[in-house]
Amino acid sequence: MTNKLLLIILDGVPLRNFRRLFGNLEGWVDSGDAQTWTHRSVIPSISASCYASIHTGVTPAQHGCTGNGNVFRLTQPDVFGQVRKAGGTTGAVAHSFWSELFNRHPFDCVRDIEYDETESDTINHGRFHTMTGYGLINQMTPSDVDLFGTLTNLCARFDLTYGMLHTCTLDSMGHRFFHDCQEMDHACFVMDEMLAPFIPRWRDMGYEVIVTADHGQDDRGHHGGRGALQQDTALYYFGDATGPDAGTVIDQLQLAPTILNRLGADIPDTMRGAPFLS
Repeated sequence: MTNKLLLIILDGVPLRNFRRLFGNLEGWVDSGDAQTWTHRSVIPSISASCYASIHTGVTPAQHGCTGNGNVFRLTQPDVFGQVRKAGGTTGAVAHSFWSELFNRHPFDCVRDIEYDETESDTINHGRFHTMTGYGLINQMTPSDVDLFGTLTNLCARFDLTYGMLHTCTLDSMGHRFFHDCQEMDHACFVMDEMLAPFIPRWRDMGYEVIVTADHGQDDRGHHGGRGALQQDTALYYFGDATGPDAGTVIDQLQLAPTILNRLGADIPDTMRGAPFLS
């Protein structure tokens, strides 16, 4: 395949928090080592619906995942499957919803929490967590350093063509504390500091890297509907491709065809968004 790419999804980060609080990512933009744009989610701007749209390139009305309580194995072509058809190797380190949407449903915490299935036609190497017991007090999120390290381990061991990482830490913090507070300022700072050492490491391993979120959150820690705070987040790209002008808004449905285009995999007819990297 043409290239290798990693997609890093930091769940629930509004645009203003990325641009204001992620000093390492913003520093790479200033130095010319990264490009950034506004990334606008589909509606409903709820997590599972966005996960499904990011990888199928179709709206929730089309794929049918209308919220976190309606998760099932999708039927539309998706990024993992298209990369496998092109001969690539795929991996995912993520919440168990991703396994259910793109591998098999229901999630079995013994069978599916960790697997290496070289013949799979979707995700070859999966490392998933359930966040069982999640609530405002008990957040149940794994350390993000552990997640970043796990993805790096999969890249080194299996030479992933496409790898995806998803973490719920900032989304969970946002629901608990909302976004205009000391706790969230610190949480975003810590995430940026933990992520930063891995980006040059992934680049040295030959990967293009996209860092973004699935959606934003508003002043009351809510998302799911329409509006800039709920839908708009940032997208950072590290790689050699050329992107649009800095003020361009990237539609979420453009992510899947863009990833496949960068990897040299076929873009199915169902993905109608225009690739934004060339």
